[in-house]
Amino acid sequence: MKNVFDKFLSEEFRERIEHVIISIAIVSFIVHLLVIFLVSQDVLHISSKLTKSPISAVYTPFSFILVYEVFLLVFFLPRSISIYIGKQYEIITLIVIRRIFKDIGNIEMTTNWFRLENDLQFTYDVLTTLILFFLIQLFYKKIKKQGVEETPKSLGEKFKTTKFIKLKKSIATVLIPFLVVLAFYSFGIWLISAVQDHWNNITSFKNINNIFFEDFFMVLIVIDVILLLFSFFYSDKFHKIIRNSGFVISTILIKLSFSVEGVVNNALILGAVLFGYLILHIHNLYNNSSISDY
Repeated sequence: MKNVFDKFLSEEFRERIEHVIISIAIVSFIVHLLVIFLVSQDVLHISSKLTKSPISAVYTPFSFILVYEVFLLVFFLPRSISIYIGKQYEIITLIVIRRIFKDIGNIEMTTNWFRLENDLQFTYDVLTTLILFFLIQLFYKKIKKQGVEETPKSLGEKFKTTKFIKLKKSIATVLIPFLVVLAFYSFGIWLISAVQDHWNNITSFKNINNIFFEDFFMVLIVIDVILLLFSFFYSDKFHKIIRNSGFVISTILIKLSFSVEGVVNNALILGAVLFGYLILHIHNLYNNSSISDY
């Protein structure tokens, strides 16, 4: 297991994956632009939001950027639970941004902006992105401040920390092939459904923004709960238990956001990240106070 981890989650492999993903993203962007051009010339007949505007072509490379973010989440899992949670927040933020590019072709530049559903959703998503970006910056700032505080002091703590890191490495190693299988399965199920909808004259690409990621966050909930339970062997301190439990709740709120649309979706996403930030902030306050030593 150790050799597998060292091979697939090494810094060298991460850089290699990064170059491959960037190359694929560039090619996919060009291909998407070509498809949009062919649709506009009536050479291809595809009814989709993704073929109405050249700006929508950004959706495709963003999808591959999200794939890379998923890999980074697994990559950082053994290193820090807080950064692992931060990567979840980055992923949901990129999903919101990608949704903006998907829906931008439906925007109507009229004086009735705040009465039209598509225009309102665009406004919600733009504001949500700004707030998420700010909250994630604050979240990572808190992680940076807590870094020195969580350094193991005694030999016993170092031993427990080493065992917990080994557990996280094992989970990360198993997670990589599982997520690859899940990605192909999710895409295959959606593709079959999209083809059936097309032949039945139903609008395709309806739930394309949820492909893979709805199931992905369900998997993350399971992982978060496993980490929470095993963290009891690592530390029984109240503030750490509450922090890890809060991170589970935050992931659950993100998962729930996929089951709703409109402003409720945005509210759940913002609530999840804000909750995670506040949990980490209070944890740091608790960690810096003398009460944490009792």
